[in-house]
Amino acid sequence: MGPASLLVLIMAAVAFSTAGILLSKVVLKASKNPVKGEPYECGVPTIGQNWVQFNVGYYLFALIFLIFDVELIFLYPWAVSVQRLGMFAFTEAVIFLFILFMGFLYAHKKGALKWM
Repeated sequence: MGPASLLVLIMAAVAFSTAGILLSKVVLKASKNPVKGEPYECGVPTIGQNWVQFNVGYYLFALIFLIFDVELIFLYPWAVSVQRLGMFAFTEAVIFLFILFMGFLYAHKKGALKWM
């Protein structure tokens, strides 16, 4: 398995996605119903303006949660094999946690963790 297999995989992915999109265009008929373009949430029709801007703080909070959550998942394999790997693994984990903590402090300093 080398670069050729990666190239074949990329070509297969492009071919399958293109075939799926073209097949849906051919098989399904296009509907120009204006109701399909309206926003819909929980069966309640919208009243007033449909465009609502959300505070960027919600997105920052969610992204920071995802970043720290995914990074902490990387600690599980380390915890399973820390005794076998010895002091080197412990040092690497301390460095990793230090970098993670510095990112947390940076986010806290910038105010990204303040809930509205």
